[in-house]
Amino acid sequence: MKKVLLTAMLLGGMLAGCTNSNKQNSTEDMRQELKLTQEWDKVFPLSDKVSHRKVTFKTQYGLILAADLYTPAADEKLKGKSEKLPAIAVSGPFGAVKEQCSGLYAMKMAERGFVTLAFDPSYTGESSGEPRRTASPDINTEDFMAAVDFLSKQDNVDAGKIGIIGICGWGGIALNAAAADTRIKATVASTMYDMTRVSGNDYNDAFDNEQWRHRNRENLSKQRLEDPDAMAGGVLDTVPPQAPNFVHDYYDYYKTERGYHKRSGNSNDGWRVIGTLGYANSRFLYYINEIRSAVLVMHGADAHSRYFEGQPKNMIPWDKLAVFFKENLK
Repeated sequence: MKKVLLTAMLLGGMLAGCTNSNKQNSTEDMRQELKLTQEWDKVFPLSDKVSHRKVTFKTQYGLILAADLYTPAADEKLKGKSEKLPAIAVSGPFGAVKEQCSGLYAMKMAERGFVTLAFDPSYTGESSGEPRRTASPDINTEDFMAAVDFLSKQDNVDAGKIGIIGICGWGGIALNAAAADTRIKATVASTMYDMTRVSGNDYNDAFDNEQWRHRNRENLSKQRLEDPDAMAGGVLDTVPPQAPNFVHDYYDYYKTERGYHKRSGNSNDGWRVIGTLGYANSRFLYYINEIRSAVLVMHGADAHSRYFEGQPKNMIPWDKLAVFFKENLK
């Protein structure tokens, strides 16, 4: 379906007023409203080195986000008597859910002494918002800042020691949040994609020209009237042999037992096509040179997203990632 949909198919590795009577004010009511799954349904096993519970929190747009809170098991046994811990909020990839790799990142960091929060973005997974799987650069950036709000209020968290991790398409969102929110003291963008740049220029800036962007805008503008709820971007059910390696990698994760999840857009039919219009006309990284806190951008040696960062990197092990946060969340 035109160029914009072809692009979307490859991007897998990508205010209600409140009153005292609002039922969503209480955590219990929010859980009931969102109908959170209580059984363990992640694509990875729960570590015996952490404690886990489902939580919810609200964004400034009135949306309720569902998340998994991970705490070092040793700290949990002390029942709040230990010193406050540094914390990390995690999300991504674009189109994924917290039951996939963002939850794994959060759990691994909790094993290493952090309170961590893996959340479903607005309109995604178990979080609130209709229509489902709608993308917005403003709302998605706010999702990270609302996660910082939540962590800052936890009794076992040092509010002055909070970092974030954005994976793949959420790497650019994490950097945008770090540029806006000075409470974020350390940021990691893992295999980063800048979803605003790729939505406006296509992969590798292959169509970085006004003519192509205009045709893309025309197609998306028509889509709003023809079928505003059309979905795209889910990983292909069948990958042709000649497809790029990263497309095969997407399939091997999102479509197999290793990473498939029923709530994941990448594992199923993707996200709303017209949501990319807002991304294509924004730019996330404009102010990142003004970030005064620590930033680490990491890529695998063969990551197809490496052109965003410019310098080859090897994938950083969990322990080195933990060292980065411990050195910078002081």
